[in-house]
Amino acid sequence: MNSQPTASDQHAQTLESLAPAKAESLYLESRSDELADRSLELHEKHVGSFVEWYTDKGGAEDMNDLTARTIHEYKLHIKDGFEQSTVSIYLSTVRQFVAFCESIDGVPRGVSEQIVLPNRDRNARTEMLEPETADDILTYLRKYHYASRTHALMELLWHTGIRTGTAQGLDVSDVQTEQERLRVRHRPKTDTPLKNTEKAERYVTLSPEVTDVLADYIDENRHDVTDDYDRHPLLTTKFGRASKNSIRRNIYAATRPCETGQGCPHSRDSDKCEAAQRTNDACKCPSTVSGHPVRRGAITHFLRRDVPEKIVSDRMNVSQDVLDEHYDRRTEDEKAEQRRQFLSNI
Repeated sequence: MNSQPTASDQHAQTLESLAPAKAESLYLESRSDELADRSLELHEKHVGSFVEWYTDKGGAEDMNDLTARTIHEYKLHIKDGFEQSTVSIYLSTVRQFVAFCESIDGVPRGVSEQIVLPNRDRNARTEMLEPETADDILTYLRKYHYASRTHALMELLWHTGIRTGTAQGLDVSDVQTEQERLRVRHRPKTDTPLKNTEKAERYVTLSPEVTDVLADYIDENRHDVTDDYDRHPLLTTKFGRASKNSIRRNIYAATRPCETGQGCPHSRDSDKCEAAQRTNDACKCPSTVSGHPVRRGAITHFLRRDVPEKIVSDRMNVSQDVLDEHYDRRTEDEKAEQRRQFLSNI
């Protein structure tokens, strides 16, 4: 007795041969208009790594043959070379690539949904907002929510690496647009102390672009209110200075992948997902981060761009010992290559 073909069998018959290199090219072309340049480079890196491994592994020549087991083998291949959060990012990009291949009948339907990302430990001292993710978030906010409070906050945190408590304590007068800088002050008597007290007082330079965002936020979207001490806070609600919890919720909401059009790396239905539907529940998304990983990511980003550790230490108000132990997430290979560049002419 002949069995009836299943839906997956029927779909498998419609697959069109797709060379891995061609699939990579089509995917990157499809994302070129929606991703920031740096993010596109990283998608190219992540997908390119997978495609190279896939074609080298037994000489694979067709994406039609890709299975969830193949992706799992790739995960095992890279897991010893990266931290768990980085493996998760690589696989998240690969999952988007595979989903794209499914959409053009190059990979059997359902493979992308079977890709399981490693859990990310929110308490891990290594967790950080990756630069490509920060690029995606800021690109989205600049386009769709320009000069909103969330946009001003995320530009501020990523560009300066300041603590969320420091951001919460800023006043409008602390944004010195003419000098393109922030004034950071310890004001414990009016409920905005700095973690490291007077020793943390400093000026923090701003780029022209971030200065413009903050100025436009102040002019257009900041609530014209004072706090309980008649100060004019920078980050506000209708009722006064934004609370630390309010700022934390902003960060969780902004760092949801679905919020910036990246899709859900956890295969959730956004219409039914609490984290996607409610800002107050955004922290329930496994991919969001709090303010501290944003700070860690910003510090690591500055270091990877060859900014000297002493300058990063002073700008972000963190001792060099603490910076080395808790914030610098560069690999030993990255550090060695950066030292090589400095020493190449000696």
